[in-house]
Amino acid sequence: MFHKASMAGRYIYMSGTRYWVVKTEPEVYPWERLVAEGGVEWDGVRNYQARNHLRSMKNGDLVIVYHSNSNPPGAIGVAIVDREAGADPTQFDPNSPYYDPGSNLEDPRWSSVHIVPVRGLELVPLETLRNLPQLHGSALTAKGNRLSVSELTYSGFQAIVETGSK
Repeated sequence: MFHKASMAGRYIYMSGTRYWVVKTEPEVYPWERLVAEGGVEWDGVRNYQARNHLRSMKNGDLVIVYHSNSNPPGAIGVAIVDREAGADPTQFDPNSPYYDPGSNLEDPRWSSVHIVPVRGLELVPLETLRNLPQLHGSALTAKGNRLSVSELTYSGFQAIVETGSK
């Protein structure tokens, strides 16, 4: 779905690739843990709009991992979707904080995807992101946006990667 130009270190747009942001609190699931584990089931999302974004993700889509609730919050790495949406297993686990007794196996309410790390970034703080013209009007930089999964444009994705690569 994508390739990295060897000299410029830029991600090249490939037809059909979409770009996303997933937010995590670093004390809950830090970027370093994603790297150490080599990938993770991105589960526990309990917002319908964010769930619908997960369901729209395809293999090969690129993801900015964003640390929220940190000082400062910001973009910290790039991951890739390597398994499309399926039923989030935590919704069926009564011992999980994400258990949903109203969900059923025949028609699961919640979804998850699997992502693997591609590369880390120098932290790109939210204030820097808000000053990138490619991100004006994006859900990521909107004041008060608490959505844990949102879509990015290619130019917004590329601007984050370039800024975090300096």
